[in-house]
Order: sequence, then structure tokens, then C-alpha cells
Amino acid sequence: MSHPVPTQAPTQAPAAIRLSGVSVELGGREVLKGVDLEVHKGEFVAIIGPSGGGKSTLLRVMAGLLKAKQGTVEVVGQPAMVFQDYRLLPWRTVEQNIRLPIELTGRGKIETHLGMKPYLKLYPHQLSGGMKARVAIARALAQDAEVLLMDEPFAALDALVRERFNLELKQLHERTGKTIVFVTHSIREAVYLADRVVVLTGGKVEAILETRGEGRITAFTDGLEAELRERLGVADSTFIEPSPEPLRPPWEIFGVLGLLTAFFLAWGIMAARVPVFVPSPLEVWQAMQQNSGLLVRNALATLQTAGLGILASLAIGLPIGYAMGQKRSLERLLSPFIVALQAVPTIIVAPLLIIWFGYGLGSKVTIATLISIFPVLVSAMVGVREVDRTYREVFQTIGATAWGVFWKLEFPGALPVILGGLRLTVSLALIGAVVAEFVLGGGGLGHLAQTEQRNFNYANAFSAVAVTVLLGISLYGLVALLESYVLRYRRK
Repeated sequence: MSHPVPTQAPTQAPAAIRLSGVSVELGGREVLKGVDLEVHKGEFVAIIGPSGGGKSTLLRVMAGLLKAKQGTVEVVGQPAMVFQDYRLLPWRTVEQNIRLPIELTGRGKIETHLGMKPYLKLYPHQLSGGMKARVAIARALAQDAEVLLMDEPFAALDALVRERFNLELKQLHERTGKTIVFVTHSIREAVYLADRVVVLTGGKVEAILETRGEGRITAFTDGLEAELRERLGVADSTFIEPSPEPLRPPWEIFGVLGLLTAFFLAWGIMAARVPVFVPSPLEVWQAMQQNSGLLVRNALATLQTAGLGILASLAIGLPIGYAMGQKRSLERLLSPFIVALQAVPTIIVAPLLIIWFGYGLGSKVTIATLISIFPVLVSAMVGVREVDRTYREVFQTIGATAWGVFWKLEFPGALPVILGGLRLTVSLALIGAVVAEFVLGGGGLGHLAQTEQRNFNYANAFSAVAVTVLLGISLYGLVALLESYVLRYRRK
């Protein structure tokens, strides 16, 4: 039985969405073919059809995420969109995800009728599918847009939770009066929720059916279904109980202790065989106690050089790495020079640095920076490219500025990779500081170790090396703690 395709709904409300002769081509295939559709303000329209029929494509055209090859698209304001996979930012809490449109645009409001107050401080990985759907809807509503586009938001939910959400969405529509376009595969869902149902097959509108009135199906009042639902209870969305952190197996602790014991045992054996050149661990410990003041002063000097090198690497490497991550042409242009700079031994560059900066702190910091900047560059470049591009569509539908995309998406999204690179950077900066002190002198643990070695005070030289090792472990540990705190949302 064929149905006529009406061009307008029986309502006097003005159009919120108007599509005229819209055609879209993706990958050489015409996905939408001359679609004409008008959705009026305050109307709830459902779109159903087989997979690959163009439903999601049509919604993306309405959202401005895809450009039509032919035809015109008119939408009142910037529509909000709820994606099928929700696209919640994993580094933001529930509350922060909901407030994202307000932070990016400076306008909007929070919907207070979605029952999420107990979950505001949780992260997305702690939420069930139902609660993720609530958060995605709340984020879209916070945009306070006239038009709300929903791409199968309940597809992954079980039947009971889905029924509850259908009821809540219907109440939400009645309360807010927003224009809603809802894509679904469920005929029952479409008929229950919508004022009109658009049947889309093969990229064409086959029919537009009225579903207003007393004939509407309702799963909450249909005899046997209602009784079963009463016996089962009304499903609700919950959060996922976090699994307890697994305890470290004893062999890991004993393994570390075993390696340390083996190391000091081998050191003691070597010291016994060549006592003139290799002091024992006890002798080194005694030298550290006797020269504690001298070691602290030189450690602070080395730490200053390494710290400034780290800051310089971040200040220079992050912007360049970000730009290279955004523009592959820039990566191709700069990569040969960066690789060549890393391939040149520092000892060759040192004489030039002495001419330019003298023997002072500037030359030392430059050497530390040259040695440690490469991981920052690479991690920033890779981190920006690792950001899931589907999140960019969320920011596009919100109407975020370039700065908003960088500060709220690209930087936090790249942070896991950047912090991983920073672990290597701090170690290399410390090495660069010690190498600079070897070459340029002027204080620091490297210079101290070299001086004591020349004076045949090997215990003192080893004590400087030991403090350098402790300094390196401490810097690495600080970065690991920072990473653990910043990336706490990844704990599962």
C-alpha cells in the first residue's frame, strides 16, 4: 500500500527546518536523493528506515556537519545534537560534560529534570549506557537550541531502560516545546514518540505518516505488556561500580628487592677486586654524609639547569609539535631539520654555544634543551593527532571557537601522550645538564664528579653520580604522580 508524501504537517507553526531538493554524495555514492522535508517549530518528527538508507546522513546535513551537493537546507539557529555513541569527553566529569556548551559559548542553561544530581562528579567510564544517554541529552539541552537532533540515542539500551527513556523524552518534549528530529530503527518507538514519522529508504522520502491522535501505540498501556512491565518493575539507569584496584603480586615487590640486592652485591664484588678505582657502597655512603652540603649545592645547580631546560623544551616544543600535528605539510618541512639537530653530537655544538652565550647558565640550559626537546615535539604532534575526530563534531555542533576547540578538546585530549613524552624529557634534560657541566664546568653534579675523578677521589665522584641518579628518579616520580593525578579519569 502506498502513501502520499505530504510536504507540510497539518499545523500553522512556522518551519524550524526546511529541506528542498537535498542530495548528498559520499564516496562516489549518492546517499540522499532530492529530499524535501519541512519540520515545524515544536514538532517531534521521527525518521525510520533500513540501515544505509540515509537517516544519519540526513541528520548530519541538518546539523551542518555535511554539505549538500544539491538543494537548500534552512535550520533555525544552531541545532543541538545527541550522537548515537554519546561522545562524552572522558577527561571531564558528568557535570563538566553537561556544562561544556555554556563554557564554549557563554550562553545556555542546565536542564534540572533529568535526575543526575548523584552522578555529577563521576567520569563517563563509571556510567552505564543509560546514564551516558542522560548526560548526552543534558549536554544538548544545555545548548538551549531551538532544534534538537537525536541519532538513535537509545539504540544500545536494554528494552526496559529504553521504555523509561521514551517516556521521559516524551515528557521533556511536552515540557520544553523544542523541535525534535529523532532517528530510530524501532517502529514502536517512532509511533509512540513522534507527531509524524518519515520513512526514508534508498536516500528518498517514501512516506510521511501522521501519528497524532488516539491510535498511537503505547507500551505502557497495552494489556499484557503493561502487566509484565509492572511485574518486572521500571528499569532505571545506574552507574558502574568501580572494580577494586588489584593488589600487586608479592613477586613484584620481592623482584625489585632482589634486583637491588644483586646490584649492590655485584658492586661490592667489583669494589673488592679493584678497590683503587671502584669504591664500595659503604664508602660512597660515607662520602655522601661527609660532603652533604657540597652535594646539595651542586645538586641544586644541576636541578636549576635541568628545570630550565624542561621549561624551555615545553615552551618551544609544544607549539611547534602542535602545529606539526595540525599541518602535515609543516611536519614534512621541519622534520629533516629536527632529525638533523638530534643527530648532531652536543660536543660539536658546545663551542658555538660558548661563543654565543659564554660559559654561564645560558649555554648549559641550551644544551639541556637541545637534548630534551625532541620527545616534547613528537608527543605533542602525535597527541594532537590521537584526539578522536568524532569529538570535533560535538564542538562543531555547539559552535565552538578555535580557542575553545584547542583548550577544551585538543590540549586535554593530547595530554596523555604529552605526559608520556614528559617522562622521557625530564630524564634527558638531567642528562643534558650533566653533559653541559662536564663540557662547560662552573658547578653542578657533572662538574663535581669530573673534578673529584681527576683528583682520584673516586668515592666523592661516585657520591655525585649517586645523587644524580636519585635526582633522576625523583624527577621521573614527580612526573608519574602528575600523570596519575591528571589522568585519574582513566582509572577503571
